[in-house]
Amino acid sequence: MCPSRCIDNQAAGIALRAKQTAALINYATRLGRRRWRTLVWLDGPAEKARQQAAELWEATVWQTPLWVGDERESPVSYCLSARKARTRLGAEHQLVIVDVGGHQGLDPDALGALAGTVCAGGLLVVITPSNWGAQPDPDYARFADYPWLWESLTAHYLARLARQLSEANTIVRWSVGGGLSLPKLPPSPSIGLPWEDADCLTADQARAVTALVGLKRRRPLVITADRGRGKSAALGIACVRLLTKGVPQVVVTAPRISAVESLFSRVTSLCPEGRRVSPGRFEHPNGSNLCFLAPDALTEQVHQATLGGSGSYLLVDEAAAIPAALLAEWLAAFPRIAFATTVHGYEGSGRGFALRFREVLNRQAPQWRALSLEAPIRWSAGDPLETTIQSLLLLNAPLPIAQAHHEGETVTIAVTQAQLAKQEGLLEKLFGLLVQSHYRTTPSDLRQLLDGPGTTLRMVVAEAEPQAVLVAREEGGFDAPLAEQVARGERRPQGHLLAQSLAAHSGSREALTARWRRVVRIATHPKRRREGLARQLLSDDMSNADEQGLALYGATFGAEEALLRFWRSLGFVPVRLGVTREAATGEYAVMVARALNEQGQAILTALQRGFASSLPSLLAFELATLPAPVVALLLTSLPRVPLSNAEQQTAQDVAFAHRDPALARSALQALAREASHWPLDAESGLAHQRLAAWAFQNQPFAKAHSDSMRRLRDATRQLVEQHAFPQCPRAVK
Repeated sequence: MCPSRCIDNQAAGIALRAKQTAALINYATRLGRRRWRTLVWLDGPAEKARQQAAELWEATVWQTPLWVGDERESPVSYCLSARKARTRLGAEHQLVIVDVGGHQGLDPDALGALAGTVCAGGLLVVITPSNWGAQPDPDYARFADYPWLWESLTAHYLARLARQLSEANTIVRWSVGGGLSLPKLPPSPSIGLPWEDADCLTADQARAVTALVGLKRRRPLVITADRGRGKSAALGIACVRLLTKGVPQVVVTAPRISAVESLFSRVTSLCPEGRRVSPGRFEHPNGSNLCFLAPDALTEQVHQATLGGSGSYLLVDEAAAIPAALLAEWLAAFPRIAFATTVHGYEGSGRGFALRFREVLNRQAPQWRALSLEAPIRWSAGDPLETTIQSLLLLNAPLPIAQAHHEGETVTIAVTQAQLAKQEGLLEKLFGLLVQSHYRTTPSDLRQLLDGPGTTLRMVVAEAEPQAVLVAREEGGFDAPLAEQVARGERRPQGHLLAQSLAAHSGSREALTARWRRVVRIATHPKRRREGLARQLLSDDMSNADEQGLALYGATFGAEEALLRFWRSLGFVPVRLGVTREAATGEYAVMVARALNEQGQAILTALQRGFASSLPSLLAFELATLPAPVVALLLTSLPRVPLSNAEQQTAQDVAFAHRDPALARSALQALAREASHWPLDAESGLAHQRLAAWAFQNQPFAKAHSDSMRRLRDATRQLVEQHAFPQCPRAVK
């Protein structure tokens, strides 16, 4: 080709891109008049696509434009890493360019977070390489467990995204060297109902603020909303008004402090005469204060009775990401309490929260109120970007239809990731089932489901509707030298959560050389629970793992009584307890296991022995705040040793005479340990839990010493009377 023709082609290309850029800016203006946003899919060779996006960046003055990608590849001066996308929550950008075609790849959680920062009239430009979805991208390295390489993984998730974008009628398609496709915009949406509150941006938000300020004793408020509805801002407005009218302290909590940044920002802007003395504390001029406490710190203060009680207020943001057991504790402690949560998105499943927590509310506070925020604030209803992101990330995955239980054997079926990727309807329902059952589900979990290495899937299906699902992963199988390095703390290959933890923290090399299957998620339709579906899934999956020669089957979860009791009933035994509470859940992690063959049984016996030997000292120190019901269950892991005559006599002396319990602690520990194997009624079971907490954790029965000792003797007496001691005569009260 002659030089002049080449120059002519370059000039034509530049002119075409300039024309397309102008058309795109004009389209954004039209979107702005409707208070809408949209996604622009820019695909093509990486360097040329970035150049094209940079021309859009420079073509006009955008409100706080943001480029997300690898700074070494970015053509603009400031570039944000996808890992830092959460730092932009609460910000507003008119143009966000996300480059997923470079060394970083696509972070699904970042895409979900950034979409929420695009303001009305804004564009979310996603740059993808040519033939996107044909192979995994570098972000897959984050879940490529040893020994897999990310390049060798499947790319079902990316292929699905590419297919969805190709079929979407709500996005702008812009190809390098090709055309620009702009969807036709419908008429502007109608304006909502007026409202009188000047601090609020919608009638929904004004209604929420009124309800929050007027909280009644023992009438909790539950606020649910999609993202972008002003939920956190409503909490902030209500906080200012509560402080202004003289409420001494308002406590707020959330899984992390960044989740309430918009709340504190709203408080600061509405009350400039106040003072934000730290990221989690605001002081009103009248002496009242707003205080943030993480869930673990809040729970500890509730247990110590330093928070809660008459007149106290607690506002819980992103409640879906906090276990229902903690929410129930706070519900009992705070007479005025509100729970707010996002219905969809990486913050947690609001739908699952509503389904699980409704029973607790009905039991503890039957006069609770529900309020939903429907009207968007940053954009108008019908926003194309919101529709697109919800579809891409399955943020609105539907809950399957519950089918009636039929008598007969429950049949489970295994499904491969490739099969699931080809059935969009089944994928949506299955993911919806997982979302509603777990308090923390992120867009990345969908990618893990479709492409995670060593992942197995099993489900119960009725009339094409999944009723229960089990997701598991293969672990272990390390060679002896590597297992030795892990146990010595010299190496920590990626993944293998359960096997590596047992090797690193319990010193079991064999736990890492053996092959495991670990349960990642298990979910049952809320209307089909207590029918044995989960038990059947686990039974069939363990049989499959046994057939494949795996030695052990395990799970890890928050140490909560009902969950632990479920796994214990299936023959699983505890093998490790975390020694610190998770900040987001306030719970300790527990690992349980079950042997599948002789090799597994030998390893499990050693793990049980180590766990039993360490449990008493852990309960006395690191696990001194472990809930009493969990402690009572864990005592069954200790070797069963019948009480000696002396221990029986000592227990009776405490129960019926005046023996000092502190000097009889070892005998009372033996009583609590042995009673963990007895069939106890509800009253005696509670006495056992309280005695176990006192004997092993030094947890008092009451604040006053005399009251505590009286209750301790009563609990001991209940257990002594529950199980007669034949070796020594019955003491007389």
